[in-house]
Amino acid sequence: MSRDEVKRLQDIVRKLQSDEGCPWDKVQTHESIKAGCIEEACEVLAGINILAETGKAENLKEELGDLLLQVIFHANLAEKEGLFDLQDVARAANEKMIRRHPHVFHEPIVDKDGQPVTDWTEIKRMEKAGREWEEEYLPAALEEGRALIEQAAKRKGLSV
Repeated sequence: MSRDEVKRLQDIVRKLQSDEGCPWDKVQTHESIKAGCIEEACEVLAGINILAETGKAENLKEELGDLLLQVIFHANLAEKEGLFDLQDVARAANEKMIRRHPHVFHEPIVDKDGQPVTDWTEIKRMEKAGREWEEEYLPAALEEGRALIEQAAKRKGLSV
């Protein structure tokens, strides 16, 4: 009998975060696990480099799993907070990919003048209309990411 491994991982995370679960996991927050998310993303980069240089994919597979775990961990926290769940995250990604690839999935989006829009950047700009203020958070987030990478490197005895 085959089982959906993503669902299995989600069930494992739910158990770890439950009141009867792991003492560490059940007290984590979106804030407290930021560093892990950045560190796992960097380890995916290392896995890609290993694959490119050696042709060996095992490390990349493992690190992608760790990054997926981060996504599921955050989604489960959000679900417990009543914000959204993993299905909402996947749905948002699905819909975004379809919208941003009209040349593959549907007729082009049209702008306010009725002209077809097929450029990814222009479609993204249209989607974000009214939410431009979100971009103001990116510089600070990139700086925070840089600091978290430096902390991760120090924990692993590396210099960056």
